[in-house]
Amino acid sequence: MIPLRDGAREALWQGREVIAGAVVLAFGLWVASYGGVVLVPFGLAVAALGAGWIWTALRRLRFQAEGEAPGVVEVDEGRITYFGPTMGGSVGLSDLAELRLLRMRGRAVWRLKQGDGQALLIPAQAAGADALFDAFASLPGIDLGAVINALERPSAPKNALVTDIGENRVIWRRRGQGVVRQ
Repeated sequence: MIPLRDGAREALWQGREVIAGAVVLAFGLWVASYGGVVLVPFGLAVAALGAGWIWTALRRLRFQAEGEAPGVVEVDEGRITYFGPTMGGSVGLSDLAELRLLRMRGRAVWRLKQGDGQALLIPAQAAGADALFDAFASLPGIDLGAVINALERPSAPKNALVTDIGENRVIWRRRGQGVVRQ
């Protein structure tokens, strides 16, 4: 095994999808460079697949929040479950009516609200919270760019009050849910 510093090893591990996409892209361009009626379209198709993989992997990297928070998030068969030290819960993606991002005490917290009004709070830095990206991507009509931009916004200062909610932004809402206003 090649000795690497812990920081370099961790950076390579986090960027493994980007690296794999770059390998697929390079392979596709290499195949296309041989020319011909079959190899050029095949190579360009493989290169396009690699470019798409890189694009998705970069968005997924931007979704990961810095730091650590208590609790574990698990996404399994369309159900998001959060196991926290003092609270937790579970919500099905089909029951999800609203997704919000809150900033509390300088930390990002996802608020998943069900159609019956119950809400589940999940810290964005909890272990396994990176799996929420794929779960959120399956929601109808969601703008993943808005999700990533909301998460990347600067947080409140560290000396904010305990009850201070610096941001309360609706990211996604299921159509047909909530009060109809005229």
